[in-house]
Formats: sequence, structure tokens, C-alpha cells
Amino acid sequence: MPQVVDLTVIGGGPVGLFGAFYAGLRGMSVRIIDSLPELGGQLTALYPEKYVYDMPGFPAVLAKNLAAEMAEQASRFGPHLCLGETATQLDRSGDHWVISTDSGLHLPTKTVLISAGAGAFSPTKIGVEREDEFQGRGVHYGVRSLETFRGARVLVVGGGDSAFDWAVALTEYAQQVRIVHRRDVFRAHEETIRQAQEKGVEFLLWKTVSVLHGDDRLTGVTLLDTQTKETEHHLADQLVVNIGFKSSLGPIKEWGLEIEKNQVKVDHLYRTSLPGVFAVGDVCTFEGKLKLIATGVGEAATAVCVAKTLIDPEAKLFPGHSSDMAL
Repeated sequence: MPQVVDLTVIGGGPVGLFGAFYAGLRGMSVRIIDSLPELGGQLTALYPEKYVYDMPGFPAVLAKNLAAEMAEQASRFGPHLCLGETATQLDRSGDHWVISTDSGLHLPTKTVLISAGAGAFSPTKIGVEREDEFQGRGVHYGVRSLETFRGARVLVVGGGDSAFDWAVALTEYAQQVRIVHRRDVFRAHEETIRQAQEKGVEFLLWKTVSVLHGDDRLTGVTLLDTQTKETEHHLADQLVVNIGFKSSLGPIKEWGLEIEKNQVKVDHLYRTSLPGVFAVGDVCTFEGKLKLIATGVGEAATAVCVAKTLIDPEAKLFPGHSSDMAL
């Protein structure tokens, strides 16, 4: 069995990465477990090409670049990485916990920091034939690289912020960008809608995708008019589906934690109902909770400092200022 670490962070998104860094800052040994093959969480998996504007010190930063910087910061103290592993079980063994994963690993730890975001997430699909067949060959549920769409005829399905954000960004790369929406009312911010109009994005309203066309790759779609029930064919090289994501805490729900509306309930020190197990970021809930990276990293720092005093009763809760440390 691997060595017992002081803290295991479940979730390698921005909040978990900062928690791992802060634990290292406090002289704790750290392990990070994440079901994704790379660090960064939703920043890298869902919207790597989007800009983040509300992180201190960054007037504007691409999500993928923010993830990379936070991963580099977390790596400073050499955490043990377990990527592509899903934490499935949490068991008590003497004075520590053992986290089991879907591949059969059993990872011992003194304390646990759950920073799993909204949990395991999967995109909401259109629900038409051949959708899975075309995934990655013309059908996408986000934009990993804007270059993929250079010179393409793109249809973006959805009426929310993500759909409009991508539509606006894609106008700089694609030959044509059109938004397909099942009605004529949008959930997106008015300013983003205005930008889309100014950049020449065409709106195909009261329409849903009913058929996907193509051989090895997508070449077009059939749209169904939700009012008249008439159909029309449109050529398209790329289809970006932005109609939401489904998330679930998955196995975490079975760990004996107090759960409220698919979130882990914590107290003012981010302690869960299990001793030595903390939850921070989007996965946790408490009165006055704000789901922001900026607040989540503060939660992580506090939880780590509390965990430190739990492991070492002689340690102070206040970590001191990093500017005074010889790092």
C-alpha cells in the first residue's frame, strides 16, 4: 500500500490545486486524485479557450492558462498525482482514512479535502441518431481549440452564455457561425447577444436539430421548426452543442457525508460530518456560499490550516505570510 500522506485532495480543479499548494506551504505531504487525465478541472475540460476576469492579479486570463499556472504553483512541493482515477470509497482504518479508486488503488491519508466541483459531469446531448458516432468528428460539447474551427461552417446549439460566448469567439476563426435555438428568448447576457449580432452571427430560431448527416465526418444537419414542424437542411462542418451539463457527486454520496441538494454540507471551518474530512469549492454548501474560484481558494486555505492543526496539535492555525518564508 502507498505511504500515508497528510492530506489527499479529491479534485484537481483550481480550488483543489490551491489547496494542494497551501498544504505544501504548511509542510504537509499531499496526494491529488482526479478522474480526468490532466489537472485543471472544468478550466481545461470545458472551457479552456474562455477568458476568466475575476481572479485577483489577472485582468484577463485564458482558463487553460490559469489552470496551467495553478498546476505549476501546486507542483512546487511535489504532490503525488493520481490522474484518471475516480475515488469510489472512503473507509476508516485505525487513525487514518483509506480512499479506494475505480482501478483498485487503496490510498491512505490522514485527512481529506474534497474539492470535486459539481462532481462528475457529462454534457447534455441533443438525443438524435448517430450523435455518438460523430462526436469528435464534427460534433462537440465545448471548444478545446479554436483552431479546430478555422474556415468551418459552424452551428452552435443553445441560448445561454456558453453558446453565445463560443459563437462570438468563433467568428474570428470560422467561415460562418450560426446559433440554433428552440425559441426566440435567450438566457445569455444582453451584451454578449449584442456582440454576436454585431459580428454577423445568424440566428436560426424556433429550431432543433433532428438529423445529422455525413459519412466519416459531419457534413450537415436537418433542423425541425418547433412551431410549423417543417424541416430544412443546412450544411455544417462543425456542430457545437451547449445545452448544459449533468453533474453528480457519484460515489461520494455513499461516504456517509451530510448531503444537501447534491452538495456536501460543511461548517464555518469547512469540516464535513466526518472527522478529518473537509469540503471546499463548488462541492460544498453553507449559509452565504458563493460559487466562485476567488472564494473557493480562500476556503481551501482555511480548510488546509485546520487540517494541519488536526494532524499536529502544536501547529498554529495562522500559517504566517508567504513573503516572510524562505521558499
